[in-house]
Amino acid sequence: FFFPSAFRWLDDSIIEEITPKLIGDRPNTYTYTKALGEIVVQQESGNLNVAIVRPSIVGATWQEPFPGWVDNVNGPSGLIIAAGKGFLRSIRATPTAVADLIPVDTVVNLTIAVGWYTAVHRPKSTLIYHSTSGNLNPCNWHEMGLQVLATIEKIPFESAFRRPNADFTTNNFTTYYWNTVSHRVPAIVYDFYLRLTGRKPRMTKLMNRLLKTISMLEYFVNRSWEWSTNNTEMLLSELSPEDQRVFNFDVRQLNWLEYIENYVLGVKKYLLKEDLAGIPKAKQHLKRLRNIHYLFNTALFLIIWRLLIARSQIARNIWFFIVSFCYKFISYFRASSTLKA
Repeated sequence: FFFPSAFRWLDDSIIEEITPKLIGDRPNTYTYTKALGEIVVQQESGNLNVAIVRPSIVGATWQEPFPGWVDNVNGPSGLIIAAGKGFLRSIRATPTAVADLIPVDTVVNLTIAVGWYTAVHRPKSTLIYHSTSGNLNPCNWHEMGLQVLATIEKIPFESAFRRPNADFTTNNFTTYYWNTVSHRVPAIVYDFYLRLTGRKPRMTKLMNRLLKTISMLEYFVNRSWEWSTNNTEMLLSELSPEDQRVFNFDVRQLNWLEYIENYVLGVKKYLLKEDLAGIPKAKQHLKRLRNIHYLFNTALFLIIWRLLIARSQIARNIWFFIVSFCYKFISYFRASSTLKA
């Protein structure tokens, strides 16, 4: 009861100062409070039969109430929205690290089964059940990212800020470079455009919030963990075939490509509250963004090449060779056409 009341009367500066001392080696307050909760359960349970279910990164549903159902934009759902809208273009992560995602209905089914087993069999000690996928059916961040982008390309989000395209960075220099070039600079330019058109700038603030969220997630997307699933597998074997079907938490049956596609569709439906009738319009908008992207890259290339020609004799020689070759090719093509005629 100390922490809720303490946050009401402590200044933000004091909280920021004492937080690192409280959480120690843990990456954030979220993991710290989860550990505190487990300690309280184990110490204060007394003669009660209790069990602990530890889910990893909780995502959209696998099967129930329908594939891809979500009711918030936290965690992976927020990243999918940021990528689909074109805000997120790079993230520091280890592509080969296991993305230990677990569907929320799997966690619910496991929790129900754990409650039944604990009440009926009354284990002498507190059993811990890991609701994870990494050990049984692993999928790394690279595979997951490719499928997210493929689904967004097929069924794009409406009113995207830029053409969706995200990649991984692996060191501080490239992370800083791409955060500047792909995140902060476009946000500043867009806010300048909003000011010119008499509207309130908002993109820089939104982008800074996104980058702060991403930095909090970097601890998890750059590491892989191995969890013991012995208790979970034991519980599955204790269920009847019918209960295994109704309360399914066997992630070995999960098809990741299908699940991720449903996840993206679920996030899109939750965020935009739209049906598939809006897809043609979104695809047209995505095509326009793609054309703008190509036009911008072409213009940038021509400007850089023009500067090189003005300053470098080698560049001028290369340009002269290209123009001469093209002229000779066209002349030969025309001559050949005349002879055939």
